[in-house]
Amino acid sequence: MSAIIETRGLVMQFPSTRALDGLDLVVPPGVTGLVGANGAGKTTLISLVLGLLKPTSGAIEVLGLDPATDGPRLRAMIGYGPERNVLPDDMRAYDFVRHFAEVKGLPRDEARSRSSDSLYLVGLGEERFRALGTMSTGQRQRVKLAQAIAADPSFVVLDEPTDGLDPMQRDEMLNIIVEVNRKFGIDVMLSSHVLEEVERICDHVIALDAGKLVAQGTMGDLAGASGGVEVELVELDDRPGSVDDVVERLTEAGLTVQRALTTLTVGGRPDDELFDQVTVAIAAAEARVKRLGVRRRTLDDVFTDDVVTAEYAGRVGGDA
Repeated sequence: MSAIIETRGLVMQFPSTRALDGLDLVVPPGVTGLVGANGAGKTTLISLVLGLLKPTSGAIEVLGLDPATDGPRLRAMIGYGPERNVLPDDMRAYDFVRHFAEVKGLPRDEARSRSSDSLYLVGLGEERFRALGTMSTGQRQRVKLAQAIAADPSFVVLDEPTDGLDPMQRDEMLNIIVEVNRKFGIDVMLSSHVLEEVERICDHVIALDAGKLVAQGTMGDLAGASGGVEVELVELDDRPGSVDDVVERLTEAGLTVQRALTTLTVGGRPDDELFDQVTVAIAAAEARVKRLGVRRRTLDDVFTDDVVTAEYAGRVGGDA
């Protein structure tokens, strides 16, 4: 299957809000990050994927099926970890996971074994018979993940799975998500507002803003070495070797220079030419270098730049 999710001109109109506006996207196999601010349309898209909403117009296919007409069949193939932490406090984790495995169609005996296996996988083997109400936020997040994978789905949708976790718990959760994909071959779509964690574990990224698609692609295409050279210099008191001197020489050479204290980001030429010109300018200025390398573009840069560009284009189009 070439795409886990594919949409064409997808629109979701509520009485006072257009949550999704002409969305064309493709979610390939692997771990995909769905990013965007609150109100970007992430939850609406997830609801459409699960067949809980019917689109106003356009088309959506998930695992080759139409969620609006094949909802029950499709939901048996998808695991879902919701954002909200509303769990039955008096129910044991084991019983909770087992129940949902049975709802997905597993025979009772198999559901029992899968419940234990999935809870062990997420690190709750010893705590599987504890009541959910006695568990910490991190443990309850793990229970939601165990529930999502217990019935051996083809595809798992996780909505803010690290919400409320401390840094160590967050790292552990992200490692488990990667294991679910790499070891068990379950494709994952991870909705998150934390761009750093998406950049860390996801193969692909979909960025939404105000219901519109602002970026999609592989992590390698969207983030990473994006062109330009970054150099950190040592600021000297006397004129030779000053950062100002290096900036002046680079600017005179026709290069673009952005400065943050003693760190310069230089662009305007291919990287190999930039390295040559930057080293020449540094040598001529008798400057001292702490660090020199290709600038790495982060996912935060990608999302911010594309949103700003989209907003600008929208204003220009409106004025026209």
